Amino acid sequence: METITNRPFDEITVGDSCQRKHIVTSQDLILFAAASGDHNPVHLDAEYAATTMFKGQIAHGMFTGALISAALAMDLPGPGTIYLGQNLSFRKPVMIGDELTVELTVSSKHDSKPVVTLDCKVSNQNGKVVASGEASVMAPTEKMTIKAPKLPEIRIGG
Repeated sequence: METITNRPFDEITVGDSCQRKHIVTSQDLILFAAASGDHNPVHLDAEYAATTMFKGQIAHGMFTGALISAALAMDLPGPGTIYLGQNLSFRKPVMIGDELTVELTVSSKHDSKPVVTLDCKVSNQNGKVVASGEASVMAPTEKMTIKAPKLPEIRIGG
C-alpha cells in the first residue's frame, strides 16, 4: 500500500516545489462529468467536439484544477492540507492523451499562521502552459506519514 508523507509548515520554505504528472484519458472526462454534473458535449461527444474550434474533445477546465488539488493534498504540503483558495487561468485546451505536469512552488508563508501561498502551473507534454494561478492553503503543523486509502475499482458502461 502506498504511503504519503507531508511537509509541515515549519519545514516548508519559500522556493520549495514539487511536480506531479498525469496522462489525460477519456475515462477521466467521463468520471469528472459524472462527479461534477458538467455534461457539456465538448468534453464527452467526439463527433460534436470535432466540429468545435478545438477539433476534438477537451478536458473540463476544473479537471485541470483538480490535478492541482491532488498535488497539494498528496505532495506539497501533503496530507493534512486545507485548501483555502485558488485563482486559475486556463490558457490552452487539454486534449485526451495529453501528459500534464503540475508544478507547485511555494511563493510565500504567513508570519504567524500556517498559511502558505503556492504558484501553480500546469504544462502539457510540449511544455505549453495550459493553466496557471495561485493557491492558498493551511499547511499541517505536524509531520505525518499515512497509508493512502485504497479506492474501489470503477467501471464505465455495462
